[in-house]
Amino acid sequence: MRIPTATYRVQCNASFGFTKARELVSYLGKLGVSDLYTSPIVAARPGSAHGYDVIDPTRLNPELGSEAEFQALADELRARNMGLLLDIVPNHMSATPDNPWWAGVLRDGPSSPYAAFFDIDWDAADGKLVLPVLGRPYREALAGGEL
Repeated sequence: MRIPTATYRVQCNASFGFTKARELVSYLGKLGVSDLYTSPIVAARPGSAHGYDVIDPTRLNPELGSEAEFQALADELRARNMGLLLDIVPNHMSATPDNPWWAGVLRDGPSSPYAAFFDIDWDAADGKLVLPVLGRPYREALAGGEL
């Protein structure tokens, strides 16, 4: 197992993708950085500034670049004996229609092939999904005696 000794984190988004990260590798190597640490790089909601609103964890975020550009980044790191650390936060999936996994759970409930990927207590509501959503801002709901 390879153990990182010095990491450098980059925040990937549409204006800082795989190509720009690759452009830093030589400089970071000269600084003694052993590993590039990135924010999430899998498909996030369109326009995401941070990548923590994932809609498909099985593919790269096209706003960050192509698979070839990602491969070029990985090759550049490997050529300099540097590693790549990926920030993966499983519970940071976007709960929007943009996310087909979430849409499948809303549509098919516990029979969805994606139901097990979410922490849902199906028994608590007779197999229905209960979302804690307020009809107005928290302070207003609290002041109105709704909670």
